[in-house]
Amino acid sequence: MGFSDLLDRVGGLGRFQFINTALLTIPGFIMASHTIMQNFSAAVPDHHCRIPNNTIPAGNWNIPTSMLDDQTLLKAFVPHDEKNKPLRCLQFTEPQWHLLFLNQSQANTSGLQTEPCRHGWTYNRQEFVETIVTEWDLVCDLRYMKQMSQTVYMGGVLAGALILSSLSDKFGRRRLLTFSYLKLAVSGTCTAFSPSYGVFCFLRFMTGMAISGVVLNVVCLVLEWTPMKSRTIIGTTASFSFTIGQLVLAGIAYGIRDWRKLQLVISVPFFICFFYSWWILESARWLIIHKKSDEALNQIKKVARINGHEKEGEAITAEVLKEHMQDEVQSDKKIYTVIDLFRTPYIRRTTLCLMILWCATSFGFYGLLMDLQRFGVSVFLVQVIFGAIDFPAKALCGFSMMFIGRRISQAAFLLIPGLLILANAFVPYELQALRTTFAVLGKGLLGASFTCVYLYTLELYPTVIRQTGMGFGSTMARVGSMTAPIVMMLEDYLYGLPLMVYGALPVIAGLIVFFLPETRNMPLPDTIEYVEAQRSQEKRKQNTKGEITPEVLLSSKL
Repeated sequence: MGFSDLLDRVGGLGRFQFINTALLTIPGFIMASHTIMQNFSAAVPDHHCRIPNNTIPAGNWNIPTSMLDDQTLLKAFVPHDEKNKPLRCLQFTEPQWHLLFLNQSQANTSGLQTEPCRHGWTYNRQEFVETIVTEWDLVCDLRYMKQMSQTVYMGGVLAGALILSSLSDKFGRRRLLTFSYLKLAVSGTCTAFSPSYGVFCFLRFMTGMAISGVVLNVVCLVLEWTPMKSRTIIGTTASFSFTIGQLVLAGIAYGIRDWRKLQLVISVPFFICFFYSWWILESARWLIIHKKSDEALNQIKKVARINGHEKEGEAITAEVLKEHMQDEVQSDKKIYTVIDLFRTPYIRRTTLCLMILWCATSFGFYGLLMDLQRFGVSVFLVQVIFGAIDFPAKALCGFSMMFIGRRISQAAFLLIPGLLILANAFVPYELQALRTTFAVLGKGLLGASFTCVYLYTLELYPTVIRQTGMGFGSTMARVGSMTAPIVMMLEDYLYGLPLMVYGALPVIAGLIVFFLPETRNMPLPDTIEYVEAQRSQEKRKQNTKGEITPEVLLSSKL
């Protein structure tokens, strides 16, 4: 008997579970926008060196007034490429007025002296009115600062995973969720009023920390109140909030082309989330682990009333609760840390494998997602396509986890996209349609891998360290997402090399999955001792049968 049996007695997958899931996942529609908004807020429009104001040709050039408009004068100030487009980062040291009388085929500018832009830049504002790139001139020698701001944000998510996950195991899921909502609302709103690039990066770091706290606690609160047989469908359904969020962002960004207004629109709604989060129930599992059985009993009875099983709820007493959760009630260890993820053999093996799974999934996913402008079509359209592909991919993931199992599903959703990305590295650049198709399919399947690894991690770790394990996994995911932009620089040395790296790690991770146990239709473990005993029993059965499996080989090494 366990906590899942108690949930079945008070309604199983009932009205409370649907309301709880909706309240926790609906904010994800906007929360996803913070992670990928730099595709729009940091978009790089066409630009060139700015022409000095009130320019008057020196000498006797007799240039007609009609030729003194900015577009025509541009030829005298800025070199053009072979496609007759002005170079982005160079200008002539002296105006070349004679170029105004020559067409492109006659103009030879190879011997003329150039220098970096002296007077700033002029931007094409047809697609975006204002971005952080145009406001702070993050182009040419400062173009790396655009990627730095996203890396800083991911660093905040990493810090949040390290700090807030442990605090969640200590102080409770709901408290940390409420705190994270408030922090996200305040830091996100203040970001819209950033007076400088440095302040912007600091506030993005704080926003990233809050996002991490929200995601980890939402997933935990959803699944710890869900019966065992319904975890897959509820977990998959909850993951669609990020998918819908990608489509919502494309629509909002299409209507709001100013980054400050966009930032404001996706941040203010979290004040509402902060206020209603006080009515969200704390995890009864966590309450029981932390010696708060009376409060847990009240929560369970409240769930029973909402589900229409009030009589069954009243029949659950402290004695019944103790009978179902005997190991947890008697647990005397109160403080768990990251060290507990490596202290015992089977938890250590699980942690080492999940580290690679989280990192590989995030590395490949964000390597494809965070630079949509490189596809050469409307960034809004690409965002919609990348978001839409998640619907069939995650639906397939849900069915696969229910009928095939977690382990096979996780391996498939890493191996297949990894191979697609590797294949894309050898597709000629001119075949844009094929390259985009491979990228879209790879991104969709890696998104499904995220859905699977969240659920898989929750089922592998016991309640006492579940949030700590989730936080550590999320930390490794942030390592992957922070590294992804840096790998893109390898394209300067060899075309396709970044894609080879993006594809290789998911393939390796897909093979490592087979060292983990299957968790489909298994009760959520609550203590480390239970996990160790369960895995030891499985190992003895395998040895009795004479089977040599990856688990047996790895455990013997550890």
